[in-house]
Amino acid sequence: MKELELAPAPAADPAGGPPRRAPRVHYGWIVVGVSLLVLVGSAGFRSTPSLLMDPLHNEFGWSRATVSSAVSVNLALYGLTAPFAAALMDRFGVRPVVVCALLTISTGAGLTILMTSPWQLVLCWGVLVGLGSGSMAGAFATTISGRWFEARQGLVTGLLTAAGAAGNLVFMPLLAALVERHGWRTAVVLVSLCATAVAVPVLLLMRERPADVGQLPYGARTAPPPPDTDGSAVARSLRVLRQATGRRAFWLLAGSFAICGATTVGLIGTHFIPAAHDHGMPVTTGASLLALIGLFDVAGTIASGWFTDRFDPVRLLITYYALRGLSLLFLPALLGGSLRPPILAFVVFYGLDWVATVPPTVALCRRHFGADAPIVFGWVLAAHQVGAAAVAGLAGLARDSFGDYDATWYAAGALCAVAVVCCAGLRRQGLGKNGESPR
Repeated sequence: MKELELAPAPAADPAGGPPRRAPRVHYGWIVVGVSLLVLVGSAGFRSTPSLLMDPLHNEFGWSRATVSSAVSVNLALYGLTAPFAAALMDRFGVRPVVVCALLTISTGAGLTILMTSPWQLVLCWGVLVGLGSGSMAGAFATTISGRWFEARQGLVTGLLTAAGAAGNLVFMPLLAALVERHGWRTAVVLVSLCATAVAVPVLLLMRERPADVGQLPYGARTAPPPPDTDGSAVARSLRVLRQATGRRAFWLLAGSFAICGATTVGLIGTHFIPAAHDHGMPVTTGASLLALIGLFDVAGTIASGWFTDRFDPVRLLITYYALRGLSLLFLPALLGGSLRPPILAFVVFYGLDWVATVPPTVALCRRHFGADAPIVFGWVLAAHQVGAAAVAGLAGLARDSFGDYDATWYAAGALCAVAVVCCAGLRRQGLGKNGESPR
């Protein structure tokens, strides 16, 4: 699209000098490109444990509930790290935070090959990989889109969110094949090396703000106010949380997004492959279907970003959660030992809806919380990951107790109905002038 290629018309220099001729490509799109690479890698690294359940069970005798506990810690830290990472990016810069996060992932994945006990799995893949990937979670995408773009924020958020799906698309089939042919240790070593390699373009190309390259944010005509970087990043994160919790909108957004995490990353992302394998489907086929979900998620999330720039985000969320709930209720009848049209239809339908919720949720955070939106969304994302962590562990327990996942799919469909009610509450709350929510 032309707007992806051309920068806005020349504007005043952010430092107050005379107008500069705008370069043909706004540097914001280069930053988006680097961010896409980072987020693709982060998603691929974080999704790897779903491929390790059966190999670790076979080698060490660990139950699915035991392996799921590491996934739960990973998912919880992925969310709880996000608001602090957003504040750290404001305080110290995006580049150092992201590079440290990538090296933490590399260390955690690499040490996994030495483990002999479940607590080591929790430490390496739960704590280290969880902290590293959480530092590049949705708050990172919100920070980049908010700093570098005034126009097309919904589209950019959709692009960056879609990178998570692209990570599954790139890594899952490859890692599944490596696990099956060469063992799980080969796969985790590849993850470690890739995390280190991704840090290189971040060091070379990432810039903090448009003013660093003599530009305004894309679509802006005036320079934004200087960022608030005073004080402790932790203190600022907690202060924003305290203020946000006094707003009804925060609880409705956090509640609905917790259900989003429970019904996507926590359930499908963690348990779809072993659930399909229970029905006789090869692990590589299940991983390919999960990657295919990622392929359609790319299209769905980018489209959702485009829709968010044009339509009411509350209506979009109601639609997304309702459709997701219906698809999960049908899933138990669709799983089988082979690729049949019904399961392929589910993959397409569910994939389009996977994280389409992110752009409208980010837009509502901006609408209700203004300049604090990246940190607020970080806390909303924390709720997302707490929901994901809870269901990742509970679904493993349900599988061990009942021998299948059927009850889990039905419960997830019911949760989506609760999310619809939360979003309807946002709509009933209404907006004041200039899109501000009542306090």
